[in-house]
Amino acid sequence: MEVLRSSLTFSPRTALVAGRTAYRYADLVSSGLAACRQMEASGPPPPPATPGHASTRRDGPRVALFCDPGVDYVAGMYAAWMHGGIAVPLAAQHPDRELSYVLEDAECSTVLVSEQHAERLHSLAQPLGAEVIVVEAQAAAPEGEEEGAAVQQRLEGQQAEDGALIIYTSGTTGKPKGALHSHGSLAAQIGTLCAAWQWQQQDRILHTLPLHHIHGIVNALLCPLYSGACVEMVPKFMPTDVWQPMRWWPSCLLASNIYLQRTPDAVSVFMGVPTMYSQLLSLYDSMPPSEQQEAEAAAKRLRLTVSGSAACPTPIMQRWEQLSGERLFAGRPGLPGELPGTSSGHSMSCGERRPGAVGQPFPGVEARIADKDGGDAGAGPGELRVKSAQLFREYWKRPEATAETFDEQGYFMTGDTAVLEEGGYFRLLGRTSVDVIKSGGYKISALHIESVLLEHPKIAEAAVMGLADQAYGEVIAAVVALKPAAQAAQPQPEAGSAGAAPTLSLPELRAWLKEHLPPYQLPRRLKVVEAIPRNQMGKVNKKELRAALFPAKSAT
Repeated sequence: MEVLRSSLTFSPRTALVAGRTAYRYADLVSSGLAACRQMEASGPPPPPATPGHASTRRDGPRVALFCDPGVDYVAGMYAAWMHGGIAVPLAAQHPDRELSYVLEDAECSTVLVSEQHAERLHSLAQPLGAEVIVVEAQAAAPEGEEEGAAVQQRLEGQQAEDGALIIYTSGTTGKPKGALHSHGSLAAQIGTLCAAWQWQQQDRILHTLPLHHIHGIVNALLCPLYSGACVEMVPKFMPTDVWQPMRWWPSCLLASNIYLQRTPDAVSVFMGVPTMYSQLLSLYDSMPPSEQQEAEAAAKRLRLTVSGSAACPTPIMQRWEQLSGERLFAGRPGLPGELPGTSSGHSMSCGERRPGAVGQPFPGVEARIADKDGGDAGAGPGELRVKSAQLFREYWKRPEATAETFDEQGYFMTGDTAVLEEGGYFRLLGRTSVDVIKSGGYKISALHIESVLLEHPKIAEAAVMGLADQAYGEVIAAVVALKPAAQAAQPQPEAGSAGAAPTLSLPELRAWLKEHLPPYQLPRRLKVVEAIPRNQMGKVNKKELRAALFPAKSAT
């Protein structure tokens, strides 16, 4: 809601560049208003209350978004808010079954789509009684002041506690749950991040993140739009596209919709997940020296780079900082829909950046370490719990799950095991369920071992997990993918053979690790794979990986 109001004040500025077309803030507002009027023409919105909903607050109709990155997506979100509704972003890569589940669970009355997706969504929405409306880019009308008044009129009466956005979790512990954010919680998040990261109207961000996660929506889209900055959107992350000199040094703007011209404006902000930075560095390493110089110059022009959504290994952070000359801010690697984070150094002007630490809480975020009974665990280790006005309000239609997620003091129970270091810095040991390995009486951080593994000259990717063991409780298993040079050095199998042995053996790895880790943290099992499977946010589902590579009977 505040982002939409802010857009009205930046009408003539370039807000978004997508598909080689530049759009002003006025164009985004006009496109959103046109889609809102289409919804209004279809009849009055459903009543605000949802039968069986535990919340006593008013919640408007749910409006699903199935729009391509660009003006359609922003206009769709604006239209939902003008309509007094709650935006429910859908993931284009999800199968129809999952999309239908979200549409039904959120009780969406309308689906706003880009034109090319209309047929697919009609078949999913029709059985649920939801209407599909195509969002079309609209140039701002000459009577811009009248449009502004029409928008303000539609926002009157909306309250901070009203629902604004539902983001569905990945569902690793069951069916996906919708995390409901209010207009107030979004405003609190955006205000905190804009101040901490010093967003300015002159900024320009290259947006490559998925638009159904909090990172891609709030951090990389709503923050710059609230600040009057420019968002350059690309449909999908590709390292080759990001490293193109035209992208970062300098960037491109369209003086018209036809002719592409160079300008002195350059991308100043980039946000990604650790996998993106890893792939960018790998591509950089493969470039000839002349291209490396251009890429390095591009990276050094960035004033802010942020890694979020998953833990960023220290070697990746250090290499990126060596290349760009700037610190890589690493946010909390937690839940994609629920939680505002901590940061390695909570603002641009203060806060020591400690490798491997998630950092200090942002202003307005209280954090503590709790023991297994919910009491104060001091410096820990224990569960990280946070409380803030920036938190999601509740799980949609799941009062029991909401109650189980917040403790009696109103702290959100993250499910992360952490320790508190001197100076108020938090260091995550990992997700309690998969990243904290209990072996031989020790509590071992899988994330720490992964970070060390990535320092090995042959290893490009690493995932560490615990396997059930009668003697130790759990033993440490490592899954690694090798760097291209190590893969190329692997001998070719002879005809009729089962295949070549991996170029990294467990004895070799353990011998190297003995120089970096204590004996009880050394892996006892090793699998070498071509690539470690990850989701769109760069996360590894360790439960699935463990089941696929280490069947239960082979764990001992």
